Amino acid sequence: MEKTITDMPLVTKDYSASASLKTPIRREWIRKTAGYLPSLAAFVIFVGGWEWVCRLFDVPIFLVPRPTDIVRSAVENGSSLLASLWTTAYETLIGFVFSLILGVLGAVLLASSKWVEKSVYPYAIVLQTIPIIAIAPIIVIWFGAGLNAIVFITFLIGFFPMLSNTLIGLNSTDHNMKNLFFLYNASPLQMMWKLRIPAALPYMLAGLKISATLSVIGAIVGEYMAGVGGSKGGLGYAITVAAVRMNTAYLFACGLSASLMGIAFFLIVNRISKLLLSSWHESELGRDN
Repeated sequence: MEKTITDMPLVTKDYSASASLKTPIRREWIRKTAGYLPSLAAFVIFVGGWEWVCRLFDVPIFLVPRPTDIVRSAVENGSSLLASLWTTAYETLIGFVFSLILGVLGAVLLASSKWVEKSVYPYAIVLQTIPIIAIAPIIVIWFGAGLNAIVFITFLIGFFPMLSNTLIGLNSTDHNMKNLFFLYNASPLQMMWKLRIPAALPYMLAGLKISATLSVIGAIVGEYMAGVGGSKGGLGYAITVAAVRMNTAYLFACGLSASLMGIAFFLIVNRISKLLLSSWHESELGRDN
């Protein structure tokens, strides 16, 4: 017999379950958003106070520009600012990558032999203590003005944090785990690749965060000492020109752009750190809890 409409089972959608799932998500979103409110409020108060004080006392723009003057100057010189920002970011990225690769490889080499570590590591410390400005003219003589010298200066500034932090991590491997690998007749290469490097990963990422921000500083310092002008100039060159012309508003815009670039590099590295450590290391597990 054919079933009538009244005989068929009534299918209803359980909206209460979906609503119950959305409620915790909404609460989590509100909680995270509320965490940014104090910083946002402090920023608004600071910028608003800065603008108000400058207008109240009629501070000359060449001395302390108002935030609106800085934004206006950044918009008016947008193409030049973006070109300088891209040049500095490119130089920073290259120097940062070199400091990452050579810093990790150098730390692995030093950690492989105590004799090599005691022989070479003190000279790495000496190299770090020499002011970059003092040796920048030598670097310019060796590499010439332009990209090569800037990248080398950036590399020197970002190299030591990677070397030092990675070396500390490699030397902090749990001795019980090292003994276990020794009992299983693991080779030094296997112990380094499968035990010591994974154990040192949190230290490496900590050094990476430091090196990321220092690389931005290194690139701008390199542009001061070995940069080229014109359309190929980076933020260092733009800051120099703005200072000579007493264009203080654009000077602030360049400085803030460099700061935002450093923050962007740090956030990218911090995101990578969370992806690599969030499933097993206490430094990231504690944040989630």
